[in-house]
Amino acid sequence: MKQLLLFGCLAGTLLTVACGRLIPDFETAFHEEETVVTQDGVVFTLDEVARLLATVPVGEAQVAEVLDAVSASTENGYDEEYTMRNLFETPGSGIGSSAPSTRVEAYPRPLRDLLSAEIRRQYGTRAMDPEAFLSALSASDVQIYWPFSETFDANQSPVITFNPGGSETRNTGYLRREDGTLEEVIVDEKMAQQRPVWVVNRNIDAEYQSLEMRRREDPDWGQGGGSILVRSQADAPTRAEEKGFKTLILRSVQVNRQLDSWFCGGAELFVKVGAVEDFTATTEAELRLYSPSITDFLIVVPRKKMGTTLDFNAVLVSEWTGMLDNCAFMMVEDDGGTLTTWKSSAMVKYNSKSYGFEIELPLHTRDDIIWRGALTRSYIEKYSGSVGHFGDVDLVLELI
Repeated sequence: MKQLLLFGCLAGTLLTVACGRLIPDFETAFHEEETVVTQDGVVFTLDEVARLLATVPVGEAQVAEVLDAVSASTENGYDEEYTMRNLFETPGSGIGSSAPSTRVEAYPRPLRDLLSAEIRRQYGTRAMDPEAFLSALSASDVQIYWPFSETFDANQSPVITFNPGGSETRNTGYLRREDGTLEEVIVDEKMAQQRPVWVVNRNIDAEYQSLEMRRREDPDWGQGGGSILVRSQADAPTRAEEKGFKTLILRSVQVNRQLDSWFCGGAELFVKVGAVEDFTATTEAELRLYSPSITDFLIVVPRKKMGTTLDFNAVLVSEWTGMLDNCAFMMVEDDGGTLTTWKSSAMVKYNSKSYGFEIELPLHTRDDIIWRGALTRSYIEKYSGSVGHFGDVDLVLELI
């Protein structure tokens, strides 16, 4: 699943420089998305997992389990995902959920039991150890992705397909007949909008905290949540108001174009902000005490939300002082590749002199830049609260 990385708002002038075998070499994995090679040497494909899922007698109870899981994931700020780790360890739980120990009891025949039995039946006659395969599958980043899941119930059997990689819009899907044999059908996004379709792909966002999860975990989010969230207008004045400076926030986001194949899921907006917070130095000695900080959070935009304005109210620079004149803003679509860094410098002005702060932001070598450039204070102030067009994404930035 490709991601949209949003870097930006370096306080002062930030000079612009602007799913398969789990393979240890990320460059290789990018080209062989359908194949999984685990650290233990177990090899399987996404197509193989899709066939296994389609072979088991998935009934109304198992569909309800998957629906519970993907619904929990979306409520926690992620896409409609059910990871194999959760499927085997805590049936029915979504990404970010802390399922109670009694959760398993809610599913008398969880999908993991059916899948485990089928793997032991099929792989017991092959060279591969079925227990090793089960262990590798449950520990992998493979998952079930159920697009448009909120429009369906548990009464219809799903067509099961997999992410073929690349920009493909159609793929083979499998439907289990009453006699246990598989019927092959051609699956596209239109079908997924009309009936349940499960896509076996790979997860990349489970390790990140979504904005929704950060809201829940910070008990003071209503007062601003540290440097993450905007306080309620009904709350008492904050320290920023008392000191007379403003806060730059990302008020809303609207993604206007599908950024990747539908087999991969929706858009993931990784927001990374570098800033010199609360810059109010009055002497050169004080200035040397400052260094840039980075705010980092994840926003997921499901495909059903494309073209819809989504309110986020996330802080980009919590203490925007009068010494901060410019910011750099970059949006890049993550296409994978080797992890590297973008070396930049933030600058502030004091006594007509400019002082720089070095900063490094992570990105991948295959990333495609959607938009980058400098945003001046005058631009931000003039268009504060208005829609700005940044390539295929509309943003509302606001100084409050």
